Amino acid sequence: MTQTAYDISVIICAYSDERWDDLNAAIESVQQQILPPKEIIVVIDYNPGLMKRVKKQVPGVVVAENTEAPGLSGTRNSGIAVAKSQIVAFLDDDAVATPDWLIKLSEGFTDPQVLGIGGPVIPLWSDKAPPWLPEEFYWVVGCTYRGMPQTEQAIRNPVGANMAFRRGIFDTVGGFRSGIGRVGMYPVGCEETELCIRARQHWPGRVFLYQPQAIVFHRISSNRTHWHYFYSRCYAEGLSKAVVTRYVGVKDALASEYTYTIRALPRGGIQSLKDALLYHDLTGFARAGAIVVGLAVTAAGYLIGSVLLWITKFKNIIVVDGFSHRDSKSAVTGEAQQ
Repeated sequence: MTQTAYDISVIICAYSDERWDDLNAAIESVQQQILPPKEIIVVIDYNPGLMKRVKKQVPGVVVAENTEAPGLSGTRNSGIAVAKSQIVAFLDDDAVATPDWLIKLSEGFTDPQVLGIGGPVIPLWSDKAPPWLPEEFYWVVGCTYRGMPQTEQAIRNPVGANMAFRRGIFDTVGGFRSGIGRVGMYPVGCEETELCIRARQHWPGRVFLYQPQAIVFHRISSNRTHWHYFYSRCYAEGLSKAVVTRYVGVKDALASEYTYTIRALPRGGIQSLKDALLYHDLTGFARAGAIVVGLAVTAAGYLIGSVLLWITKFKNIIVVDGFSHRDSKSAVTGEAQQ
């Protein structure tokens, strides 16, 4: 039985007509929640045709357009500006939520010290999981990776495809920085990382929680299962982390990465080699190699990004693979307090 609508707005950001079926599935999964939201907001990132189609063919949702810089950060911020609830949740347009998703997310907000909550993002492969891709690097495809918590506990930041925040965060410290988040298909990110660190710096005694029962499934297209995407995403992650350190400092920006690097990655590499040597799974060698290469490429991206930011004195443009990423200090309410 469906419960009374909760004071929560769910924002789904979309930009591509090619994801029409996925977008509809995402919306339907929210409409079928046991604990329904007060509103579902679909924000379109500079695609008038898609916006018109959603308005015409998808009932029961609020449709808004991105009024900020193109990209995921600006699109999310535009949704936040429209949202009327005290809790704001985000679901990717190529993800589907389990029926109790909002129940599990909402439970943690009974504690006033909780700023936000996230849960597992489980991959739905278009074909099958690439055997060479180690689970420690599932963050490359926007999913929960091996090394994240298995129980409810405090985390630095949730995965962007499955997260909810108190509205007061955005009203106080601003929104997602437009100089960090994904633009179209280019695999940059870390905008939720920077936001969460900024919020924790403002409220050092408060926390973000990981709720392992608040589950969503994330569709992974075939183009994200190739080596080139893996390489590009790792490199872009390093670049993004360099930009994040510019805003929140090296210590806070890289604390989780340090633990992940010295604990999760060595364990993953050893297990992959065991799979190959003890269980005759030769793809274990590929996974072990991917861990080494992924770490090296990510580190290279971070170092190159740091040098470029230093050269440009933190205020011009980083250029990667032909894409220009202009550094921006703006957020929903201007420059955040730090």
